[in-house]
Amino acid sequence: HMAALSHAYTIAIKEWGWVDDNPLRKVQKPKEPRGRVRFLSDEERENLLESCRNSEEPFLYSIVVLALSTGARKSEILNLTWGDIDLKRKVAVLQHTKNDERRALPLSGEALKCVKSLAEMRRIDTRLLFPDESGTKPILIRAPWQKVLKEAGVEDFKFHDLRHSAASYLAMSGASLVEIAEILGHKTLQMVKRYSHLS
Repeated sequence: HMAALSHAYTIAIKEWGWVDDNPLRKVQKPKEPRGRVRFLSDEERENLLESCRNSEEPFLYSIVVLALSTGARKSEILNLTWGDIDLKRKVAVLQHTKNDERRALPLSGEALKCVKSLAEMRRIDTRLLFPDESGTKPILIRAPWQKVLKEAGVEDFKFHDLRHSAASYLAMSGASLVEIAEILGHKTLQMVKRYSHLS
């Protein structure tokens, strides 16, 4: 709240000339809480993937596998188009990321298998990998996601935590913080330091 108010004051001062000073400069900011790190145990991962395989939403398994394998955000995965996929080089290129920088996601193992499988049953009326019925927008996965979590018995887990899981697996397999930051698209090491103890 303080950051948003401070930004509003900055614009009011610099761009609009409505006020002369930012009163929030004089207020001590509270310490930021430690970042949440929730990742799947091996058993939870197996149960979740099994539930995704059996889901009524046929795309859900591939979406979750891509999230676990690449650490990509939900919006980055759902907005993937076939123009972003290079099966010869085994990469998916994210054109629009949170940091406004292009990022290549390596596709290997189960993730590569999923993308190849999607390519075989690709719809010709849409460029999206995960289109809704109209083909104009990505599918909505909120309801099927909540259902598979419940079926798998995975509690206190958000889709974004799949990103933490991917980073955690990388750290535990010996990847450096620089490598993890590169894969996740973090501009600083501050965000990935939370995984350092896992390495």
